[in-house]
Amino acid sequence: MAAGSALRVHAVRFGPGQELFGSLQAFVEERRLRAPFIITCVGSVTRATLRLANATATNTNEVLQLSGRYEIVSLVGTLNSDAHLHISLADAQGATVGGHVLGDLEVFTTAEVVVGDAVDLQFSREPDPRTGFPELVVLTRSEVERAA
Repeated sequence: MAAGSALRVHAVRFGPGQELFGSLQAFVEERRLRAPFIITCVGSVTRATLRLANATATNTNEVLQLSGRYEIVSLVGTLNSDAHLHISLADAQGATVGGHVLGDLEVFTTAEVVVGDAVDLQFSREPDPRTGFPELVVLTRSEVERAA
C-alpha cells in the first residue's frame, strides 16, 4: 500500500557508550511515534551485530559481529516496534560493510540522528508467507480509526 502524510521531524544525539538501536527504539516509544523512520544519521560505533543479505527466514545464522572503530556512512529503515534498520559502516581503511541491524550498536564518539514521523500513518509488521519475514504494513489514520 502507498499513502502520503504530513511529516514531523525529530533530531537526537546519542553519546559514547550508548547502544544506538535500543536508544532509538526508546526515543520512538517515549514520543509515541506511529510511523517513524530514519532520515539521516552520522556518527561512529565500536560494535555492531548485523545479519547478512543471504539470510532467509529458516536460516538466520548469517550474522556478522564487528568490533573496532567504524564510521556510520548510512543508516536507513523504519523504527516501529518491530524496527527494520540497515546500516553501512566504514573501517579505518575506508572499507565498508553493511547489513540488517540486529543490535549491539555501541556509539564510539557520537550518533547524530534525524528521525521522521509520518504523522498521518501507522507502521506495523505482519508475517508475509512469500518471504517468511514480518513485513511492513502501512495504515492511514482513517484505517486505524475504523479498526478501533
